Amino acid sequence: MIRDTIKVFVIFTMCTVIFYVCLQIMHREYEEIHRYDPPEGPAVKVFHSQTKLLERFQLFFKAGE
Repeated sequence: MIRDTIKVFVIFTMCTVIFYVCLQIMHREYEEIHRYDPPEGPAVKVFHSQTKLLERFQLFFKAGE
């Protein structure tokens, strides 16, 4: 009985360590990806809108959002 308990504990510990190492590898891989690169090509620029603030509020209330 104690031998089976130790065997389960060792297997659980090994699986936990393998899972943790895999998470660390994935974290390092995704850490190098630049998520906030500036848009390229014909992307729509959101920050420099041509509409005025009052026009945006009117559109907001007209659409009922």
